[in-house]
Amino acid sequence: MLKAADSTYQKPRSLGDALASLAAGGVVVVAGGTDVYPALVGRDVPADVLDISAVSELRGIESTPDGLRIGAGVTWADIAGATLPPGLLALQQAAVQVGAVQVQKAGTVAGNLCTASPAGDGIPALLALDARVELRSIRGARSLPLEDFVTGYRATAKAADELVTAIIVPREATERISSFVKLGTRAYLVISLAMVAASVGRDDRGRVTSARVAVGACSPVARRLASVEASVLAGGPVRVDTSDLRELSPIDDIRCSAVYRLDVVPELVRRALVDCGVDVA
Repeated sequence: MLKAADSTYQKPRSLGDALASLAAGGVVVVAGGTDVYPALVGRDVPADVLDISAVSELRGIESTPDGLRIGAGVTWADIAGATLPPGLLALQQAAVQVGAVQVQKAGTVAGNLCTASPAGDGIPALLALDARVELRSIRGARSLPLEDFVTGYRATAKAADELVTAIIVPREATERISSFVKLGTRAYLVISLAMVAASVGRDDRGRVTSARVAVGACSPVARRLASVEASVLAGGPVRVDTSDLRELSPIDDIRCSAVYRLDVVPELVRRALVDCGVDVA
């Protein structure tokens, strides 16, 4: 355990105790620790550690009248191994591509959102599913659409005394067809160069009633492609090109160039839409 000599380690077993500790301030929250600890290699944890992995209220995947509730303690391995509605396939496809098996067994989906990395694999899939983020503090509870929760590069709308307690996927989204496509320099154990999640809903006659297409690792936060979604809703073959990428602002980094990212995204979008049964030109 990495921590300063004068820091404490807390592992509450109830949500109430966890929120009370958080309200007192001066803590670093960890669940799986797969993002927090690697970022601290060679350094001490700068505060007391609040380990929420034993809080039972944060575990479990539950079907509710509003949709699917994914507890903040649910790991990627939990998602990958669960029997979920078809609309969650994109999230399950992302789950098996998050790091190594060890990371998948420890790392949580909610933690991935809180880190708010542009390359966070869970964000595009959940963005395409219209997910909401549930937050709690000793002051009460609230929920935000995911696009309002992740506010920028490694930045969220979570207050210092708030804890993410669940991710809510609305029922309508669980009934769609979805797909997640990730591009890296190798098949596994890799940070995304670019990734796309798509979610398409149809009525009983097969007509498209909803379409969501989200791109990650190509802007400070994952972005939906409004023009592509409109084309899917319009019916007929969908053509995707660079003119549809106005929402994106990729950068050059050690993994690839911004130009390369813009070149490959249209193909990733086409593949994701084909997986969802959309006719692509």
